Amino acid sequence: MSAQDAAEDTEGPKKLPAGLAAHPSVRAVRAARSAGDRSAPPPVIDADRLRALCLEAGADDAAAVSLDHPDLAGEREHVLAALPGTRSLVSLMVRMNRDSMRSPARSVGNQEFHQTDEQVNAAARKVARALGDAGYRALNPSAGFPQEMERFPGRIWVVAHKTVAVAAGLGVMGLHRNVIHPRFGNFVLLATVLVDAPVSAYGQELDYSPCVDCKLCVAACPVGAIGKDGSFDARACTTHNYREFMSGFNDWVQTVADSEDAADFRSRVTDPENASMWQSLAFKPSYKSGYCLAVCPAGEDVLGPYLDDRRAYLDTVLRPLQDKTETLYVLPGSQAQRYAERRFPHKPTKEVSGGWRPPARADAETPDGH
Repeated sequence: MSAQDAAEDTEGPKKLPAGLAAHPSVRAVRAARSAGDRSAPPPVIDADRLRALCLEAGADDAAAVSLDHPDLAGEREHVLAALPGTRSLVSLMVRMNRDSMRSPARSVGNQEFHQTDEQVNAAARKVARALGDAGYRALNPSAGFPQEMERFPGRIWVVAHKTVAVAAGLGVMGLHRNVIHPRFGNFVLLATVLVDAPVSAYGQELDYSPCVDCKLCVAACPVGAIGKDGSFDARACTTHNYREFMSGFNDWVQTVADSEDAADFRSRVTDPENASMWQSLAFKPSYKSGYCLAVCPAGEDVLGPYLDDRRAYLDTVLRPLQDKTETLYVLPGSQAQRYAERRFPHKPTKEVSGGWRPPARADAETPDGH
């Protein structure tokens, strides 16, 4: 580039410093633009092509929803913080193997959880990359943990995948707080892709619930977190099911810190509990239950055996989980503790803090020692 050319590139409404204008990459981009190759993507994403892209990426179902959907009002601020200019959200769904999720051996169910989680994250990443290659701005927040821990104990997730999936018409929230897909039931995991363009057609919310009102999720929950009346005790669920996720790990660490010595620690935490915590830390966190998901018969691909012989379904799906001898983690004096001891006397309960920060002592000294 001659000095005159460089000087000309520094003039006009988008003038650049002479050094930047002379850079080979800058020259290549400007030359392409001058030739008319601006590679602008279509202003509206074709819905059919988008869905085909999602399925090709590994999703079993997918649909888009506008960020302006009224049910996403609570997500708007967080979505725009993650990707300014977001116009649409694409909900992706990957199904799980049902019999693996129903196994009383939690290692089998956990393997299925984590394998599917990896698949749905990979599918969302492929979609986001393809949209980016096409000229759109797109990103895919994590389908699960880890999330934005600096926000803890507030909202640590970027986008609420279940809320998006329901608004996009992929399912309805069940009594157990899992999204039930009309075909695959609740044996699914979800991810979301944010994109800065509208889509030609958005998914329509289901006009019915796939839930068949069997209440098996109520019967399966070992700590009574799911009420027949539609109530849900999130803390009871978290304390037990997520025992080896963040909250339970905090409780375990507090136990280590509070113990006088190794013997005292071993009197508080059993060898199997330590081994299980090590396994979760070394590999991936283990869910202690998930039985509500395991027993749910909803969904056209799932419902047949329940309709054919409900007694056999109870005997082969529900009762092995109810009969399993296992430790149930509960908060002291909680409704979950009373429920577990009454309903499942063969399952020993263990009082834990759940990792929640204990209240400050009334007699605690102030920072200046007074």
